[in-house]
Amino acid sequence: MPLLINGERIDLARPTGDMIRAYPHLEEKAKLLRSQPAQIVEPKGLLYVQQREFAVTTPEDGSVSILGSDDATTCHIVVLRHTGSGATCLTHCDGSDTEAEVSLIMSSVKSFSNTTGHGRLEVHLVGGFNDDRQLSQKLTNQLLRAFDLQPDDVHLVTFCVTELNDREEKDIHFPIIYGIAVNVKTAEIFPATFPEKGPDEDLRSAHILTGATEQNHCERWKSRGKGQQWRSDTSARLTNIYDAKMEQLHIGPYFWRPFPHVDFWLEQDDKQLLQNLSTSPLAEPPHFVSHIRSTLTFLKEHPFPSRSLFPDRKPRIYKKNEEGLWEQVCSDKI
Repeated sequence: MPLLINGERIDLARPTGDMIRAYPHLEEKAKLLRSQPAQIVEPKGLLYVQQREFAVTTPEDGSVSILGSDDATTCHIVVLRHTGSGATCLTHCDGSDTEAEVSLIMSSVKSFSNTTGHGRLEVHLVGGFNDDRQLSQKLTNQLLRAFDLQPDDVHLVTFCVTELNDREEKDIHFPIIYGIAVNVKTAEIFPATFPEKGPDEDLRSAHILTGATEQNHCERWKSRGKGQQWRSDTSARLTNIYDAKMEQLHIGPYFWRPFPHVDFWLEQDDKQLLQNLSTSPLAEPPHFVSHIRSTLTFLKEHPFPSRSLFPDRKPRIYKKNEEGLWEQVCSDKI
């Protein structure tokens, strides 16, 4: 079954620019989304999704009403929703294994939905910009192809990516929207920022930076040597962090070896960290370097997370308390 716009199958052989011109309402909707100021989303009722994570829930969820993610430069944020059940998934994709990731979120939303009955699957794509390396355009094309390969009809409703999310200032390109949120109850999607990105923000970021894998699998490193650009293994799979039936957030267990040359990286100035640990150094939000330093410090303090963070090989489990904030619970009592 194909990826559809207005009930018509998208011709993916055409450049995305041609597709935008063929369906001008997509550009109008992108303009409308871009024109909205980013809302500050407070922690109450929020489930924040980091890069290479996803979460799915329904309007019946008594704990989570907002799914959100930000800090997307070349990455894309994807919202997939079934209009009948209201089951909604949000994920932050970086192009590591797009086809597998799309299949995963499709099956997750369908598990909460009767796709043969009332309603349809709708997808919203936001993020990326006209970056010099064309990583955004590559990811846009990967996502379109991956959704077109699915066995179910998927309707493309929002397309605010790459050239439709780009602004230029002094010959430097930037994303217009870095983050979005979706209200699970109302289906509203809006630009957003998040003062709190937890729980376990540094732990989850460390999982991304190391390319760590879950359970017993060993992570693999790709390093070009001390003092040169480092990149994590992109084979780490997309992680489902939320159990909507139990209304619990599950983090890990994650395992990694000591981060290579962590002291060296912590000694570098802001410019070096930005140049070597970002896919788009000129377009990163202002807090990027401080976030990277915090994550590197966490990796230095926890070189063997199986000992210090997951001694019983169980996930760290959180539930919303009466104030709507995440509170860790003992897994033995669940």
